[in-house]
Amino acid sequence: MPAFDNFRTVRWFRTFNLVLQALLFLTLFGGLNYIALNHDWGRIDLTRHHRYSLSPETLAYLGNLNQPVRVIVTLPEDSDHPEVAAALPDVRGLLREYAFATEGNHDAKTGHDGRVRVEYLDVDRRIRDASQLGIEQRNAVVFLCGDKRRVVELGELYRVENYQAKDFIGEQAFTSAILNVSSPERKKIYFLSGNGEARTDNADPARGLSVLAGELGLRNFAVESFSLGIAHSKVPDDAALVIAVGPQRVPPYAQEQLRQYLGPRAGHMLLLLAPGSAPGIPTGLTDLLLDWGVLADDDVISDTNDRTEQGELLIHTLGVHPITKSLIEMKNVPLLVSRARSLHPLPTSGLLVSTLAASSPTSWGEVNFTRLPEFNAGDIKGLPQNKNGLALIVAAEHAQPRDHLPYTVPNGRLVVFGSTDFATNNGFVIAGNQNILINAINWAIGLEQLNVPARPVERFKLSLNEQELVRLRYSLLFVVPGAAALLGLIVYWTRRS
Repeated sequence: MPAFDNFRTVRWFRTFNLVLQALLFLTLFGGLNYIALNHDWGRIDLTRHHRYSLSPETLAYLGNLNQPVRVIVTLPEDSDHPEVAAALPDVRGLLREYAFATEGNHDAKTGHDGRVRVEYLDVDRRIRDASQLGIEQRNAVVFLCGDKRRVVELGELYRVENYQAKDFIGEQAFTSAILNVSSPERKKIYFLSGNGEARTDNADPARGLSVLAGELGLRNFAVESFSLGIAHSKVPDDAALVIAVGPQRVPPYAQEQLRQYLGPRAGHMLLLLAPGSAPGIPTGLTDLLLDWGVLADDDVISDTNDRTEQGELLIHTLGVHPITKSLIEMKNVPLLVSRARSLHPLPTSGLLVSTLAASSPTSWGEVNFTRLPEFNAGDIKGLPQNKNGLALIVAAEHAQPRDHLPYTVPNGRLVVFGSTDFATNNGFVIAGNQNILINAINWAIGLEQLNVPARPVERFKLSLNEQELVRLRYSLLFVVPGAAALLGLIVYWTRRS
């Protein structure tokens, strides 16, 4: 009998054919994965909103990265909080793309290393490792480069609307953090002192700025203090921003130095004025404010309606501006201050003056501090452009030149707050206050938002009542296996026939 007519030989050929098909199948998938791992053109993002693709702007920044950046993720994998559990897959998937995009930034011959390396750290279980890295933040992403660090909190990763995460903006936050820590120089923020201002080394709840200084340090800013106490002193040349919290009786030569810094030097400043806790005490900055289209009233904002049980003033009215954008999107997150003075934005040629926050229409500015709060003749009422409320925060900047010049023209920026509560230790910890103050600092310095698209958060919800759940359980237990068994019987009967 010929060998090919032998049943045993045919059976061996048939088995060899099946094994060869399986090997070819595995080789195909192995080759595709190898191509996807080692070549950009082999990786295709087929998701609806390209959730796992970095924007061209981010890729351009990462291509020029010349220092290694270490990313420590402190989101636990077994968290009981649904927000943390939902954020971890988004964070993990996005950071995987950062690590992959920078793999080519490593050259063993030259020692050049511009890679982004990602680690996951459980702060509660790996206490020693967290202590060595100086990391105490839970549910955060920490970016380290040399001695610089930037902490991205969980709330910075999503755009919230009606108490629900609407868009994932993690790429904006992560790219900004990488650029921040990999920059060769830290931007310096100077706090004015010597004229009754609150200090960064003071931990007093009502007057200290130690909490704000700590938060600025976590955001990779260098914080220092300076004084204009002598006639020949000036604002330091390396000042990216000057902050004055509660100045009183600033001498004329100091005011002139601040005017020179904001005007010819195109500087940036945040000015937080003390309200009527010391009525009649001048700030000494009236001329400076008028130059920038702001009039500060000597009053205390009173309101019989929009107040907490403790008598604190609630601020809900916000103007449209880059500083207030995130607060407007979050909705129902008010600003909260104990005392505030009103501000009047004035139309000024060459300036863009915007009201960022205003009190309610029922408020007024009390100018007589010796009587009970009650609106009387001489008190200050709100303006129609502020929805009949009193302006509490005003931003001003020089208008950019027209004709679309091919170069950037530096322009000064000033943000004036009618209360020091936004910066002091007690007030800064309030969510709305912290948000608007940090946004004001970033805007004043010029840390504009990156042109990185947000990714919509997709939700899939399966709603079943008890009866439908029981039906589904029995279907999975009996119907699906029964269908497979019935199909097997049909095939067996067909082959037997």
